[in-house]
Amino acid sequence: KFPTMKMFLNLIALLSAALLASAAPPTCYSRLLSLSKEITESFKELQASKAEDSCVEMLPRLYLDIHNYCVLAKLREFVAYPRCERVAEVSELKEKARSLYTIMISYCRRDLVFLTDDCNALENPIPPPTEPF
Repeated sequence: KFPTMKMFLNLIALLSAALLASAAPPTCYSRLLSLSKEITESFKELQASKAEDSCVEMLPRLYLDIHNYCVLAKLREFVAYPRCERVAEVSELKEKARSLYTIMISYCRRDLVFLTDDCNALENPIPPPTEPF
């Protein structure tokens, strides 16, 4: 009886630990990563939905890699872009980009490691390799 009860209690303890680990608050780094992906995806959706809008067509490209030092300049360029105030989605995206920039230069400055300073990589990103089927 006791070995079964002990195994059962160990299983409950293990599951509880797993639950607590997944409920941990996001780190500064994970927040930066998720926000940069969110902004990049929102930008792609904006381009697809408003492809005919001339101001959206002229927006600076917005592919973000938080490990590339040039991302800071890219964010500043995007936020400072003078056109498209009339498009609500662009204003929303600029606000998210401003937040990401602020988080990067103030709150998470010590947590971030830049692996490259290849500005061209943010203009012409290399697509990730596709898995063969």
